[in-house]
Amino acid sequence: MLELQQIGKSFPGVRALDGINLQFRPGEIHALLGENGAGKSTMIKVVSGIYPEYDGEFFVNGDKMTLKSYQDALDHGISVVNQEIQIIPESSVAENIVMDKLSNFKKKSGRVDWKAINAFAGKYLDMVELDIDPNTPIGPLSAAQKQLIQIAKSLSCDSKILILDEPTSSVTRHEAATLFSIMRKLKDQGVTLIFVSHKLEEIFEVCDLVTVIRDGRWVGTDLVGNLDREKIIEMMIGRKCSNEYLGNLNKIGEDIVLEAKGITKESEIHDASFELHRGEILGFYGLVGAGRTELAKILIGNSRADSGTISVEGKEVEIHSVSEAIYEHGIGYVSENRKEEGLILDFDVEQNIGITIWNELKHRFSRKIDDVAIRKEEQRHVDKLQIKITGLDQMVKNLSGGNQQKVSIAKWLAADCDILIIDEPTVGVDVGAKEYIHQLIWDLAKVQNKSIILISSDLPEMIKLARRILVFKEHEIVGELDDIHTRESLCEDQISRRIGEFLV
Repeated sequence: MLELQQIGKSFPGVRALDGINLQFRPGEIHALLGENGAGKSTMIKVVSGIYPEYDGEFFVNGDKMTLKSYQDALDHGISVVNQEIQIIPESSVAENIVMDKLSNFKKKSGRVDWKAINAFAGKYLDMVELDIDPNTPIGPLSAAQKQLIQIAKSLSCDSKILILDEPTSSVTRHEAATLFSIMRKLKDQGVTLIFVSHKLEEIFEVCDLVTVIRDGRWVGTDLVGNLDREKIIEMMIGRKCSNEYLGNLNKIGEDIVLEAKGITKESEIHDASFELHRGEILGFYGLVGAGRTELAKILIGNSRADSGTISVEGKEVEIHSVSEAIYEHGIGYVSENRKEEGLILDFDVEQNIGITIWNELKHRFSRKIDDVAIRKEEQRHVDKLQIKITGLDQMVKNLSGGNQQKVSIAKWLAADCDILIIDEPTVGVDVGAKEYIHQLIWDLAKVQNKSIILISSDLPEMIKLARRILVFKEHEIVGELDDIHTRESLCEDQISRRIGEFLV
């Protein structure tokens, strides 16, 4: 169905793809794997017409393609579910789903048939099991809901080649299982599916073949049944990678650094109460829209509760803004949605990382920014997180998704907050970086005695890091699992079952 011959692509100072030869057949789910910056996204943009200039050539069903745009690719049956959420916030869910096919919904009078549009959109929302009115404005929805809407949009294109770039990055296991069921049905219909994911358990669950690229070059292609996790990781990063249990955190005392009582906001969170101790990693787990992120945004002043109280270091406070949360109360927030909330894409790396520490590094009398101090601090975090950049002046929008995530985390590490809320920290991050970020979060709590609230839809990640897990369902905290890191007799399946009991 799709064949690439000697595909190459260069950017100033970077050879992103170098002589890629690949074949993708009808009725197969083919995984495309590699670290962030390996060339996966570049290859997808070549095949989908976004990069019309490249070396080599590719064929669809035996016909040579010379695509000039993404719309051109859609017309040839090639569709992409992007890792980065791409929506028009001011429009409705239905409008976003049919944006590239509005002309199909015009009446003879020339007017748009909104009833037909909503019915069409509703069909594909049902396919991804997203229970939402097609007329709902898309802007205020969560990142996970927007991701599911993007998947629904791509399914509506009836494509022969469907490329899924990190489609499960912001969704729970339940929603991922729904997507995998859809993928298998499409496979049975002869669709070619190219699946990009950093969650290797998904590769073994749903894929037929695996191709690994590294530094823009092909490393290998093999049947999933011939590979194991360790072999794939070694192919991706060129070395073995440890995923061992990290050990126990320090004994948690009575020192409560953050306490919420009865936090309620209509349609978002109801009567949420919890305590966060010094040096603790507290997990927020639940399905999409269950209230985890909504509660986090109230804690950092990005949203106001209708009722309830928040106390920091034993003192009741009212937090009116994110800057107040940072500078007055030492609370930071790594957003799940780096594109819209976590980064300023048209700024460079230096400006993005430095934005949280400008106030701290002003000259005492002149009030000017100390550029030398900022660059020194920023470079320290770039090195620490192994962010792949050409320099601090590189524009963030030109980085790979994983490196953008690292910049978002670096910004808050630089702020040196005592309380850090981390929302989906390893979304779109490769296995090597994921291992490093896990160790970093652990060390923040274990070594630096920071207090962490971890929001994650990745259950193995949650179990690996969180000491306690609060389970959210339908805008409420419905259960708690404590002492996770004294669980010598518990395995992941047992913890998963215990969580499942709360979600029934």
